[in-house]
Amino acid sequence: MRKRFQKGSLEKVRGVWIARWRQDGERKAEMLGRVSQMTKAQAQIALASLVAPINNRRSHPSGQTSFGDFIRDVFLPFYRRKWKRSTLMTNEDRFANHLTSEFDTRSLGSFGRDELQAWLDRKAGKLSFSVVDHLRWDLKQIFDMAVSEGYLQRNPAALLFTPRGCRRPETRVMSLEEVRLLFSVLDVRERLIARLALLAGMRPGEIFGLKWQRMEADYADIRQRVYRGDVDSPKSAKSVRHAALSDGLLVSIDEWRALSIDTGADAWVFHPSDSQRLWRWITVGGGVSRPSSSRSVWAG
Repeated sequence: MRKRFQKGSLEKVRGVWIARWRQDGERKAEMLGRVSQMTKAQAQIALASLVAPINNRRSHPSGQTSFGDFIRDVFLPFYRRKWKRSTLMTNEDRFANHLTSEFDTRSLGSFGRDELQAWLDRKAGKLSFSVVDHLRWDLKQIFDMAVSEGYLQRNPAALLFTPRGCRRPETRVMSLEEVRLLFSVLDVRERLIARLALLAGMRPGEIFGLKWQRMEADYADIRQRVYRGDVDSPKSAKSVRHAALSDGLLVSIDEWRALSIDTGADAWVFHPSDSQRLWRWITVGGGVSRPSSSRSVWAG
């Protein structure tokens, strides 16, 4: 006998939306958010994302759910609640270009380990190590969830490895002479941006996420970053930090402060809208990296 689909139920309990549903014969409940911060429509969407995997599994038993449907209806709705916006944009783009574009209508139960490894081997001949390694992890995570949710009994991607033949980017290390030459040809603003990257070890988004109130006496207080025009938190929890500023950097900061129109506490040190254009210009030709040695250059 076919099991019926369920919609679940929504309740207000002490100012909080509570979702209730049944799974594997057991009653389930989860707090979705406060009524003051979440509309009923938003709560209903959240509830629907909770019961969708259960209904989907009932309608497509034994691994018959298509790969694309599982990604769209189960995997992404869950991980969108976890990933940062920058991570979500990158991952969804990779899924669309390399995974669902090739496997959309394939059933989850039709994949085998050797086939997936051969697919990665082919990708290694066209794509960089980083992209292929991400695809390997994507497949493992997708099928891990399929097993966890009862769509499959085993994970065909569990033992996949990144092929040795993947192209790895050539790491270029600047010499001290190249660093000095770089600093000598840049104007005040661009020289400070390059110094923050090379001497303070700051990422592009962290540099363009700086406000004057975060430039302390001898360090930059990293609390945010700018990614593709959006102000966001730093890449990871460990990225929230104090970046030490050398004496030479402090001189460059004072030079730029003297030329800046707005140096109020809440003003940007560099306007975020220029971040992508300026960073592409600075890293043209393979990327800017820290110098190989010398304490004198680090002193700036």
